[in-house]
Amino acid sequence: MFDKILIANRGEIALRVIRACREMGIQSVAVHSTADADAMHVRMADESVCIGPPAGTQSYLNMASIIAACEVTGAQAIHPGYGFLSENANFVQIIEDHGLTFIGPTAEHIRIMGDKITAKDTMIKLGVPCVPGSDGGVPDLATAKKLGEEMGYPVIIKATAGGGGKGMKVAETAEDMEKAFMTARAEGKANFGNDEVYIEKYLTTPRHIEIQVFGDGKGNAVHLGERDCSLQRRHQKVFEEAPGPCITPEERARIGKICADAMADINYIGAGTIEFLYENGEFYFIEMNTRLQVEHPVTESIFGVDLVREQIRVAEGLPMSFTQDDLEINGHSIEVRINAEKLPNFTPCPGKISQYHAPGGLGVRMDSALYDGYSIPPYYDSLIGKLIVHGRDRPEALARLARALGEIIIDGIDTSLPLFSALLAEDDILSGNYNIHWLEKWLEANMAEG
Repeated sequence: MFDKILIANRGEIALRVIRACREMGIQSVAVHSTADADAMHVRMADESVCIGPPAGTQSYLNMASIIAACEVTGAQAIHPGYGFLSENANFVQIIEDHGLTFIGPTAEHIRIMGDKITAKDTMIKLGVPCVPGSDGGVPDLATAKKLGEEMGYPVIIKATAGGGGKGMKVAETAEDMEKAFMTARAEGKANFGNDEVYIEKYLTTPRHIEIQVFGDGKGNAVHLGERDCSLQRRHQKVFEEAPGPCITPEERARIGKICADAMADINYIGAGTIEFLYENGEFYFIEMNTRLQVEHPVTESIFGVDLVREQIRVAEGLPMSFTQDDLEINGHSIEVRINAEKLPNFTPCPGKISQYHAPGGLGVRMDSALYDGYSIPPYYDSLIGKLIVHGRDRPEALARLARALGEIIIDGIDTSLPLFSALLAEDDILSGNYNIHWLEKWLEANMAEG
């Protein structure tokens, strides 16, 4: 059993891991930049270590400083949270080389799934349905144009090493291909140091459905249903729910078993999310995230499990505390991501919190590191909280979300909270009738950017 775990992250996800450690009787170590010296995760952890100046590259992405923090505190394992180094295979290898444990998948699995082409090839071999597309990288524009004609437009060009919507461009027609191809390559090079791209058929009205999987690294794996993450702005999720309002129990069982079997076949360990585009009853694999997702609380809500606790258990070599037969969906859950952003332009809005009040009551969970007087630094992602609600069914969850949005107080800065109150007035949201393009179109019509 681990005596002490270091959390290589900040904000609400660091607090989330600290809470799981505390319930398990494990000491926690927080790391922080100088800008985060007064952050809540630093206050809540049993120990804390400053690992560098404000810039993420010099602190939360500084592998040597994080390893050194483990050595000076005696931490035996590292939980990466999400973002930063959570999907960095080199970091995992360094951790293992120092005799420490990474609470997550192996470096090999992170490498496989971190490269979009290798991930797709692997999933095809494992029997996971994939979007029709190129066999590997596309070397030049001429090949791209030929593939576009063969697949039929529209198509999407994606950077092999891309993520977060960067390096993704749609070519609606043959005339669009040159600009889309060159832009995707340029963004891939600029953001990930890799200009290789591949091409896939572009689905016109899909939903974004992701399957939560979990493995013990010993050939056993389960799925914990799906999350619908279709409400996105610039490929960034803002509103997630589970179960998906459009997925039938039969579809869930079918795609869930495919995913769980695939993870069992490769001896996957820990939490992972297999993401699909879903259209006309068919699932098409797009990528796998080899880490805990931002939206994991909605899955925890409907299944009554602690995914972080399970991550720690299997990293210690213990079996999962549940089997597939133990996992039954209970009710409906919704999460909205609260960002420190000024609408309608979604401009980052760091600053000092003059008053903070978290909503409460039955079925309401607020994951945040905010407190009265806290100054949000300008150096990191603008996510400052996640509001999660749970109800016996979707209508009750929606009503609970509306009530909770009316209770929350975050003064001193602008936030994205007004967006969610506005969305709950829309019939398509109340009925669950939306796809991955819905929010962008709604924003264009109702909240035009200046």
